[in-house]
Amino acid sequence: MSQQRMKLGHLLKRFLPYYRKYKGEMAFDLFCALMTTTCEIIFPLIVRSITNQAVTDYTAITTGWVLKLGALYLTLRVIDAAANYFMQYWGHVTGTKLETDMRTDLFAHLQQLSFSYYNSTKVGQIMARITSDLFDVTEFAHHCPEEILIAFVKITASFLILIQVHVPLTLMVFVLMPFMFIFTRYFRRKMRDAFKESRHQLGEINAQVEDSLLGIRVVKSFANEDIENEKFGQGNQKFFQCKKKRYLYMAGFGTVTRFFDGLMYIVVVSAGALFLAAGQISVGDYTAYLLYITTLLNSVRRIVDFTEQFQNGMTGVERFCEIMDAPIDIQDKPGAQPLPDDVKGDIAFEHVGFHYADDAQHEVLSNVDLRIKPGQNVALVGPSGAGKTTLCNLIPRFYDVTAGRITIDGHDIQSLTLHSLRNAIGMVQQEVYLFSGSVRENIAYGKPGASEAEIILAAKQAGAHEFITKLPDGYDTYIGERGVKLSGGQKQRLSIARVFLKNPPILILDEATSALDNESELLVQKSLEELAKGRTTFTIAHRLTTIRNADVIWVLTEKGIEEMGTHEELIKKGGIYASLYSMYTGKAA
Repeated sequence: MSQQRMKLGHLLKRFLPYYRKYKGEMAFDLFCALMTTTCEIIFPLIVRSITNQAVTDYTAITTGWVLKLGALYLTLRVIDAAANYFMQYWGHVTGTKLETDMRTDLFAHLQQLSFSYYNSTKVGQIMARITSDLFDVTEFAHHCPEEILIAFVKITASFLILIQVHVPLTLMVFVLMPFMFIFTRYFRRKMRDAFKESRHQLGEINAQVEDSLLGIRVVKSFANEDIENEKFGQGNQKFFQCKKKRYLYMAGFGTVTRFFDGLMYIVVVSAGALFLAAGQISVGDYTAYLLYITTLLNSVRRIVDFTEQFQNGMTGVERFCEIMDAPIDIQDKPGAQPLPDDVKGDIAFEHVGFHYADDAQHEVLSNVDLRIKPGQNVALVGPSGAGKTTLCNLIPRFYDVTAGRITIDGHDIQSLTLHSLRNAIGMVQQEVYLFSGSVRENIAYGKPGASEAEIILAAKQAGAHEFITKLPDGYDTYIGERGVKLSGGQKQRLSIARVFLKNPPILILDEATSALDNESELLVQKSLEELAKGRTTFTIAHRLTTIRNADVIWVLTEKGIEEMGTHEELIKKGGIYASLYSMYTGKAA
């Protein structure tokens, strides 16, 4: 993922539309922020009034007058407390709504990205962006408008009130503020870079932890716990260094603002005292001046404190945008039509070529011309890396061809909607993926909303019903993350049941038995043969004895399809297939 910094204006332009749905909530939140600020601004005016009255004519300070001012201040505090309560509640709720919408959009976009994106992106990095990054966006989302409004109102009101009290003293204070912002700008930019770097490294830690924990059985089988600890320690130390740099710039930022904060105080206290001694400012005005300067500098401090949150939030928005900007290279073409329901499974490869986007020099497939008749069982064999799986992955458009075209029943697959195309194709792969949940939920994934009878029938067809009923809770048995509580053969039969339930007219079997023991292979092979009946089937196999009954066998090498025929025809030919078969079985062809 890109580490190039996006411009602040661009990020805000991307982020602000998320407020559109919640204009009412944000308006109410900002109204509450305005009320709390107004109450805070009025307080120095009350003190100024009392002080000036005490200096000029203290006899005018009557009990009734004091009680009225006290009642006014109490009313302001009640308003301030109520406004602050709603600001805290509505602000956080609105921020959470924005976070929820952004996370929804992010997940939906991730669902549309092709295999190419996931081939080069760590899941741990994605997890960091969809969780912790967006949480920081929540805090930023509601605090940012609040803090900007509060700071603007306080600084503007303080300036307008103070300029009326004493022009020279006010200008002396405010002339220092631009210098403070100029000096802090450097640290603010450095902070953003450091925040992004630390976020990236946190994603790397997530990815490393995920990789290690998912492979914990391999780690323990090789007694390599120390190696994993060392790898984690290196990543953790990098994260420490990133945060150290981040705090270095934060410290510089805070020091600069604190220095100017103190400088402005010195100017007010010392210069104000001189003006007071010269009779150019009254005691009440001087007292009010000190209170307003405190309010002003508190506003500056709030901006300083908010800067860390702002940088966190903008870093989260930037990392969100990086994923949202990842192109969806496999999607419905304009005017795409659904594949008709009565799919026969007549598939044709017409001058098909393919290479991966990041390796255009290496053609995986070149000028492939093939025709598969409806219901035909085609087996693909050949050395690893010859493109067998890639060829099959082109049919459901997991990748798009870079030359030629593929048709199903005469329809160019790129003219069809992805949903209808993939709905017509079932896949059983060597690496079975089962979701954390029950047996029932995993089978039903093939047809959401399937009835109990349909699920049981699919399990019986896959040869899985018998072992399922022996599980502690039958179909409701929790199978653990990735089906860890089941054997390899059991997991494979559940994946086959899932495809039986889907009932697709086209089937792709990608080395579905290669990782199984002989007994499990025999059971699964029977299920696969049952599944393939009446369907156009592609079988990728290394165990050549499992494809002897295929209607046609394609021998795929780096040069393309070099041989084609039935098992008997290819054995008689004595070519590549005969040699592979002889090596596999240990018998002369």
